[in-house]
Amino acid sequence: MIEINENSTTPIYQQIYDNLLKLMVLDVLSEGDKLPSVRELALLLKINPNTIQKAYKQLEQDGYVASAVGKGNFVKDHQTIIKKYQQSIEMILENGFIALLHIGESKGSILKRCESILEGLDD
Repeated sequence: MIEINENSTTPIYQQIYDNLLKLMVLDVLSEGDKLPSVRELALLLKINPNTIQKAYKQLEQDGYVASAVGKGNFVKDHQTIIKKYQQSIEMILENGFIALLHIGESKGSILKRCESILEGLDD
């Protein structure tokens, strides 16, 4: 379910966040599904519960899960998850475009890069 790479430069809480988000986006974790408790997941992954809690808190702050005191963390509806995920990707793209513009790339050149990248992707 969740894979942790201890050799990665990505913090463990971020890896947990990313893994859970991927499962939600792919609808493996569906609306209303309860995430494992902090303690359960910490025991399963053999990591500190505070690390799990940090990932869960970030998922809640970003609007992917809802927390119910004493009951756990639950996956929000798939449409909300997809919409928020698309917004986060758009922000990443926008920041990349801004960075390219700041180093002197033209809008036309950026568009050509985008087209080239998209053409290289498998459908």
